[in-house]
Amino acid sequence: MFPIVESREIAKNVFLQRIQAPRIARKRKAGQFLVIRLGDLSERIPLTIVDSEPDEGTVTIIFQAVGKSTAELGGLKAGDTVLDVVGPLGLPTHIENLGTVVGIGGGIGAAPLLPVATAFKKAGNRLISIVGARTKDLLILEEEMRAISDQITVTTDDGSYAKKGFVTAALQELIGAGMKIDLCIAIGPVPMMRAVAEVTRPHGIKTVVSLNPIMVDATGMCGACRVSVGGKMRFVCVDGPEFDGHEVDFKELVMRNRAYLKEEKEAMDRFLHKEGKCMETSLPDQKGPARRERRP
Repeated sequence: MFPIVESREIAKNVFLQRIQAPRIARKRKAGQFLVIRLGDLSERIPLTIVDSEPDEGTVTIIFQAVGKSTAELGGLKAGDTVLDVVGPLGLPTHIENLGTVVGIGGGIGAAPLLPVATAFKKAGNRLISIVGARTKDLLILEEEMRAISDQITVTTDDGSYAKKGFVTAALQELIGAGMKIDLCIAIGPVPMMRAVAEVTRPHGIKTVVSLNPIMVDATGMCGACRVSVGGKMRFVCVDGPEFDGHEVDFKELVMRNRAYLKEEKEAMDRFLHKEGKCMETSLPDQKGPARRERRP
């Protein structure tokens, strides 16, 4: 059993939790994730490791309650426990001093972006950050990203806070101003990552995206998280989660992510009815801190 040390809501239906998992806390690197199982009959939830405190033996996750499993996890408080925490999983981000790195976090994607951006900054890069959300209520980690960035732009789709517009518009402004960008990292909903890749493609800017397909065992055996990258099949859990955004088949990824929408909605409706709750949800194309959960 793994105790939850801290649990709080940091935005609408977005939760931060610190969990006691000493071995993972010591070994994790930027870009890696873990898998949580609440109980014997629960599904496995893959979530990005946002931070860790090796001395205290804790790992930090940030996730959005978009379905039954993450809603159940979000309902746990400090002192509660989860049955399993497995990790660190996935390949760490390749970190080096490249020059100027632009990090783009859309919605909950700001959570997995934070450790990656922090690592690039520590490596000596100039860090330009673009953080956006649909509305002010869904914006997260602005101050944390601001603290590590040489320059930051904050956007909201509806203009309820900061600059109105999409993160891609802010990126286009940087490119239009003649900024030399050595690497672009985009993490967020699939349509956002695809749009970023299309903005950078004509300019030959290397673009890395972090994918979040349906995932089951997270060890490369089940094949549920397969994606097409550069015309070849890859498993996100062991070959990723980061890939060249210009080579990802986003159309296929979207179709696979929508495979269980009916079952996901039914499971969430049953959960809300049982709990007597009302929660605004948006199942497609969500970035689960960072990674998408799958409902049975």
